[in-house]
Amino acid sequence: MKILAFETSCDDTAVAIIENGCRVLSSVRVSQLEHEAWGGVVPEIAARLHAEAWRPVLEQALNQAKIEITEIDAIAVTQGPGLQTSLLSGTTAASFLSLLYGLPLIPVHHVYGHLCSVFLERESSDIEFPALVLTASGGHTEFYLWKNALTWQKLGGSLDDAVGEAFDKVAKMLNLGYPGGPLISKRAETGDRKKYNFPIPNLGKNSLDLSFSGVKSAVRRLIELEENEKGLLSDKFINDVCASFEETCGRIFLKKFQTVLERYPEVKSFYFVGGVSANKYLNKVFSVFMHKYGINLKTPVKIEYSTDNAAMIGAAAYWQMQSEQKSKAAVQYIEALPRLQL
Repeated sequence: MKILAFETSCDDTAVAIIENGCRVLSSVRVSQLEHEAWGGVVPEIAARLHAEAWRPVLEQALNQAKIEITEIDAIAVTQGPGLQTSLLSGTTAASFLSLLYGLPLIPVHHVYGHLCSVFLERESSDIEFPALVLTASGGHTEFYLWKNALTWQKLGGSLDDAVGEAFDKVAKMLNLGYPGGPLISKRAETGDRKKYNFPIPNLGKNSLDLSFSGVKSAVRRLIELEENEKGLLSDKFINDVCASFEETCGRIFLKKFQTVLERYPEVKSFYFVGGVSANKYLNKVFSVFMHKYGINLKTPVKIEYSTDNAAMIGAAAYWQMQSEQKSKAAVQYIEALPRLQL
């Protein structure tokens, strides 16, 4: 089964063609660099650029896969959550093609797409269930107990900023640019991770929820104090702040991992997905921690499958179509749902 997939939930226009839920025939993504000047995504600009990009990106994906659109069996698209105008670009394009070629249209939840990113270029038998999944990006940070490809239970999530959003905001405070995650990680490599003791939120020992607003506010106060005392921020100060912030985020997660594994000892594997799963430091810290419990950490096979991409949407649609109910519910037009719940 070949699925043509669209992902336009934020500022990337992505199209992919997936076969049988795991084989990536093509995956094309165009990022919108125009947002760098604003330090974040501007919805109106994103919508305009999506409208301009999806046709050439689609053509490139078909050429890369060496197939005609008439060979496609179904079309998948991110329905939500995300930016309303960005989502609308994708759902409109996918609905148009679905109607034009008489193909079933599969609406996919963006976060479920990230869960299914671990299937890409892997045999489905390589995925061990039940699994603990952390999906972390600029738009979401959540824990799931993943029981099988189509069954999951949300355990907790951020009550305020997503961790990727916190990285972006701290980078903006330090005038590092956008996107903040890779920039902070680069600076942190030469910083002192123990220089600043930022707070770890206490949400109660039974809570599996997270919070990053406290550490973000602590960083802001520290920066303001440094600017008042010394004026310009030195490279050493910036590097130490980045390293300490990254280390604190790691400790926030580890505290919750321990609670989860004590509560759900049946967990066999741990999957770290979403854009933040490209963070080398967090991968190292998480891997060491999970090893103590005899659990291996796995991330998507390629970094490009960690960030927003259409291949993961195609993989998710494949598994949805294995469900008789979902298959019968396949439609040829869907609306964008920016606050869609998983």
